[in-house]
Amino acid sequence: MNERRVVELLAPARNAECAMAAVDHGADAVYMGAPQFGARVEAGVKIEDFARAAAYAHTYYVRVYAAMNTILRDEELETAEKTAWQLYHAGADALIVQDMAFVSMNLPPIPLHASTQTDVRTAEKVKWLKEMGFSRAVLARELTVEQIQQVHNACDMPLEIFVHGALCVSLSGCCYASQHLFGRSANQGRCAQVCRLPFDLEDAQGNRILSEKHLLSLKDMNRSEHLERLLDAGATSLKIEGRLKDADYVKNITAFYRKRLDDIMKRREEYVKASSGNLKFGFSPSPEKSFNRGFTPYFVRPGQNADIASPHTPKAVGEEVGKVKQIGDNHIVVSGTSRFANGDGLCFFDRQGTLKGFRVNRVENNKIFPHKMPELKQGITLFRNYDKDFADLLARNTTERKIPIVWTLGQYTEGLTIKVEDADGVNVTCAFACDKQTAHTDQTDVICAQLMKTGASNFQTKSINVGPVNRFFVRLSDWAAWRRHMLERLLVARRINRQIPLRRTPSFATTVRIPEVLTYRANVMNQKAAQVYRKCGAKIVEPAYELKEPPDAVLMSCRHCVRRQLGRCGRLNGQAPKTAQQSEPLFLVLQNGRRLRLDFDCRKCMMNVYADK
Repeated sequence: MNERRVVELLAPARNAECAMAAVDHGADAVYMGAPQFGARVEAGVKIEDFARAAAYAHTYYVRVYAAMNTILRDEELETAEKTAWQLYHAGADALIVQDMAFVSMNLPPIPLHASTQTDVRTAEKVKWLKEMGFSRAVLARELTVEQIQQVHNACDMPLEIFVHGALCVSLSGCCYASQHLFGRSANQGRCAQVCRLPFDLEDAQGNRILSEKHLLSLKDMNRSEHLERLLDAGATSLKIEGRLKDADYVKNITAFYRKRLDDIMKRREEYVKASSGNLKFGFSPSPEKSFNRGFTPYFVRPGQNADIASPHTPKAVGEEVGKVKQIGDNHIVVSGTSRFANGDGLCFFDRQGTLKGFRVNRVENNKIFPHKMPELKQGITLFRNYDKDFADLLARNTTERKIPIVWTLGQYTEGLTIKVEDADGVNVTCAFACDKQTAHTDQTDVICAQLMKTGASNFQTKSINVGPVNRFFVRLSDWAAWRRHMLERLLVARRINRQIPLRRTPSFATTVRIPEVLTYRANVMNQKAAQVYRKCGAKIVEPAYELKEPPDAVLMSCRHCVRRQLGRCGRLNGQAPKTAQQSEPLFLVLQNGRRLRLDFDCRKCMMNVYADK
């Protein structure tokens, strides 16, 4: 039999309510933004709200991680250190960080997870991070299954990978376009989302090739069809992106991946979920019904790089629901089997490829009466990016998560004993003094009826070993009081028995060679981080891009390629067409006239984006 391996489903949360919704819908862990220093500055969570979410999550042995994954200025180090202690006392189980200053801070004994912003793409990087005291590495989204397998085989380190959500076009931690164009640093949590903007594409002679297309915007990741292969490759934690998403998104997507993982675990007993509780869903999760720009598995397999872009719109397209069959004065008739509801949001692409939308005011079977008639043509494809019925369903209580328990009853001289044990082996035994009056009838059904009433608690009775206690008469009010007492004691025992992970001790006598010269791409903004790198062998540590913009810096490093998108890929065609070579370099031009130059490194299958000087 294969060795059992704990697998974690990691869900995002923008606030305590989203965190608790993630727990209720099957998350094994939740990640939230710290009050400050998170890579999504809008998703910071107050300490008291973080503590509330952590207390709820820990009941089910769900872990809660705090994202502090920005780079820090020297004057921010003291506040960051203080915040880390506050999060630790609030119940955080790990800190997700990018800045190497954390390695040498005076921190509580809390594990450090290396954020994907640390640009983790190689086994050597993972080994170095482990020597620096990190307990987990969040791998770059661009790695294939085979590359993940290679890292896993070379490193004894838990690996976290993304499986769902929005995609940055640049390698994480290696994007400086927002800082260059708008003075808003992505590495400090203030990304202006340059990759979602419309660009014109021009060639070297200034000829316009494309107009107002979202040439850097990607579809959303969906690796749900590849989960088993990813687990077999060595993934420990499967991460859903979306710390800015609302509770409906968290509920739907978390439940969808929970069900997928549970199906795998039924067949593959070596994979075990990382938290407690059985789930009962009151809806059928569907990722197509939550915000998405279309889906891509994104480089799961080598060469799987076609159709990853979303050039027509960065907005949600949703699910295809049919084609326009007829158009009336105030209504349209849709072909297909989809059902519609008043309040649905529908959209379509016009002849220019622009996404247009409208709200449904009234429905008669497949006849739709829009709030305002859109300008569309017969035969055009319709999409639904807001499903009113599904949203109403998610607004209600949609699931139940309960920890199975077993009751065992006994007796002693002065009364009865009750033992309750949960599915994790945590148990509590109490003795209750009472008059053991012999009952006239068997009390088994009465006792079981009382101990089954776990109500709104976190527990659900799986079985009851009544034993000889069925001979005694006990008042129903006593059974109810004892049941409540035992469940309260079991909750306390679970908190006491919860395993709290500890931080690794860093070792600066590293066995991994790091470059002697670290450029701006190391993202070093403070002296403490610079000292960490120097202790590991770096002789020159250049300042971060945000402190000093280097000449001809790479603003983005992308696996997505505009040349390939145009059908000019030299690797696929043997060599790029001469006309394509003569017309390069290509330029992305913003509406305000600012230009970005594209450079293609075909040997590495990378596209680099530069400022046009």
